[in-house]
Amino acid sequence: MLHKTRGIVFRFTKYGDSSIIVTIFTELFGLQTYIVNGVRSKSAKGKIALFQPLTLLDMVVYYKENANIKRIKEVRCFHQFQTLQTDIKKSSIALFINEVLNKTVKEEAHASEQFEFLQNSLITLDQQEKGFENFHLIFLVKLSRFLGFGAHQVNDISQGIFTQPEEEEVIGKLINAEYGTSVALTQLQRRSMLEIILRFYTSHIDSLGEIRSVHVLKEIMG
Repeated sequence: MLHKTRGIVFRFTKYGDSSIIVTIFTELFGLQTYIVNGVRSKSAKGKIALFQPLTLLDMVVYYKENANIKRIKEVRCFHQFQTLQTDIKKSSIALFINEVLNKTVKEEAHASEQFEFLQNSLITLDQQEKGFENFHLIFLVKLSRFLGFGAHQVNDISQGIFTQPEEEEVIGKLINAEYGTSVALTQLQRRSMLEIILRFYTSHIDSLGEIRSVHVLKEIMG
């Protein structure tokens, strides 16, 4: 059966000579896997660009509940990012966000609400002209609430382990912050907050493992 849905590309892998297997978080069905034939051929005219990580898509898809790999009938980008690929700070945040999503988002429950959050977050980052140095920290706090172990109080994140009063004060500000909220942090504080929040994630997701893009993020954002 055909359905219209929006989606966010998480990742793709090459398949055969000219095809790909792409994982997309959809508004209707949550995390789905699709095969796209011929998209890497010379005649595809750059269509592979539609399946780059975090691309926002409008799709018409075939959906069969028990099928592990499905197909896409129609696809187009519904929001063209202006700065995520050209601003080195934003691209490092986007790289980090993409890796975190690939390691954490597994369930199909509440797909619509989660899709809306992810879409709005990416568009906000793309459109922010300044004051996005702490975007990744606020994003992690907000995302945790959709993953089922949401951070609502300071102790949810700090867990009473290795945190100082000054750090707990910052955590409290991040919990209540929106993306446009100004939270003054030094580079050292920003790195410390990232480590604390990722430790919080690890305590809830055993399979999280190493987030490789953290090194790039720390280098660019402090």
